[in-house]
Amino acid sequence: MSNNLHIEILTGSDIAAFTSELAYLRIEIFREFPYLYDGSLEYERNYLKTYSESSDSLAVIVFDGEKPVGVSTGLPMDHETEEFKHPFIEEGYNPNNIFYCGESILKKEYRGRGFYSRFFKEREDHAKKLGRFDIITFCAVVRPNKHPLKPVNYRPLDPIWKKFGYTKHPELTTTYTWKDVNEEKESPKKMVFWLKEL
Repeated sequence: MSNNLHIEILTGSDIAAFTSELAYLRIEIFREFPYLYDGSLEYERNYLKTYSESSDSLAVIVFDGEKPVGVSTGLPMDHETEEFKHPFIEEGYNPNNIFYCGESILKKEYRGRGFYSRFFKEREDHAKKLGRFDIITFCAVVRPNKHPLKPVNYRPLDPIWKKFGYTKHPELTTTYTWKDVNEEKESPKKMVFWLKEL
């Protein structure tokens, strides 16, 4: 780890320059529990394209020198896929008034240095600056407590999210499909949303 750690905040099309590096980063970190994601570069590049094509998107990237070692993203929910919008519409929310936060990920050796709280602050500030959102949200995968690949020392992030002012909404769930590292093929995974009023 160098002494050249710094954060760059990118929006819209500026994110495109880092699509490949962020794709590799997502694949690496999301292999960890609870996501256990056996990702593909093609899918990741396509996923990140949504952010680079949204003029109001945000990517908060942590660099060690010139290498990205962490990222947090967000964009207006009306720019997201139907899987994310549908549960809100069903519960009477207007997706046009919601800012959706994507991942907040860091390589293990850079954790515990304050970047995670910075990720949340930057996304909330960005959403407020855009001036048309009442709610900010993110979703998290739901795994059974006795999952066979759950590490013994695993600590869920729920207490931290609550500390940041977010509330879990069990009535707001969606299903996303991916292949776990211990699966032969893709399977649906339940996701639950956490909300905070802006």
